[in-house]
Amino acid sequence: MKVTSKIIACPHCGHHQTVDLDASAGDQDYYDDCRVCCNPIHMRLHVNDSSKRIELFIDSDDEQIY
Repeated sequence: MKVTSKIIACPHCGHHQTVDLDASAGDQDYYDDCRVCCNPIHMRLHVNDSSKRIELFIDSDDEQIY
Protein backbone atom coordinates (compact mmCIF):
# COMPACT_ATOMS: atom_id res chain seq x y z
CA MET A 1 0.00 0.00 0.00
CA LYS A 2 1.08 3.55 -0.49
CA VAL A 3 1.07 6.61 1.72
CA THR A 4 -2.28 8.38 1.80
CA SER A 5 -3.37 11.70 3.29
CA LYS A 6 -6.37 12.23 5.52
CA ILE A 7 -7.89 15.38 7.00
CA ILE A 8 -8.66 15.01 10.69
CA ALA A 9 -10.03 17.29 13.41
CA CYS A 10 -8.04 17.65 16.63
CA PRO A 11 -10.07 16.16 19.51
CA HIS A 12 -8.79 18.95 21.80
CA CYS A 13 -9.23 22.17 19.79
CA GLY A 14 -11.13 21.05 16.67
CA HIS A 15 -8.54 22.40 14.22
CA HIS A 16 -8.53 20.54 10.89
CA GLN A 17 -5.16 19.26 9.73
CA THR A 18 -3.76 16.82 7.21
CA VAL A 19 -1.94 13.68 8.36
CA ASP A 20 -0.05 11.21 6.19
CA LEU A 21 -0.88 7.54 6.74
CA ASP A 22 1.66 4.86 5.83
CA ALA A 23 -0.05 1.48 5.94
CA SER A 24 2.99 -0.47 4.76
CA ALA A 25 3.86 -1.44 8.37
CA GLY A 26 0.37 -2.81 9.12
CA ASP A 27 -1.58 -1.89 12.24
CA GLN A 28 -0.10 0.99 14.22
CA ASP A 29 -0.72 2.80 17.50
CA TYR A 30 1.00 6.18 17.88
CA TYR A 31 0.74 9.81 18.99
CA ASP A 32 1.07 12.97 16.93
CA ASP A 33 0.91 16.50 18.33
CA CYS A 34 -1.69 18.98 17.09
CA ARG A 35 -0.08 21.72 15.03
CA VAL A 36 -2.20 24.41 16.73
CA CYS A 37 -2.71 23.51 20.39
CA CYS A 38 0.28 21.10 20.70
CA ASN A 39 -1.76 18.52 22.64
CA PRO A 40 -1.10 14.85 21.81
CA ILE A 41 -3.54 13.10 19.48
CA HIS A 42 -3.78 9.33 19.92
CA MET A 43 -4.07 7.59 16.54
CA ARG A 44 -4.76 3.92 15.90
CA LEU A 45 -4.36 2.75 12.33
CA HIS A 46 -5.94 -0.56 11.29
CA VAL A 47 -5.26 -2.09 7.89
CA ASN A 48 -8.05 -4.37 6.66
CA ASP A 49 -6.35 -6.51 4.02
CA SER A 50 -9.50 -8.33 2.93
CA SER A 51 -11.35 -5.15 1.96
CA LYS A 52 -8.20 -3.12 1.10
CA ARG A 53 -9.25 -0.36 3.53
CA ILE A 54 -7.38 1.72 6.06
CA GLU A 55 -9.29 2.65 9.22
CA LEU A 56 -8.07 5.49 11.42
CA PHE A 57 -9.33 5.93 14.98
CA ILE A 58 -8.55 9.20 16.77
CA ASP A 59 -9.02 10.21 20.38
CA SER A 60 -7.57 12.62 22.91
CA ASP A 61 -6.35 9.73 25.09
CA ASP A 62 -7.76 11.41 28.19
CA GLU A 63 -10.97 9.37 28.26
CA GLN A 64 -11.06 6.96 31.15
CA ILE A 65 -12.41 3.43 31.08
CA TYR A 66 -14.34 2.36 34.17
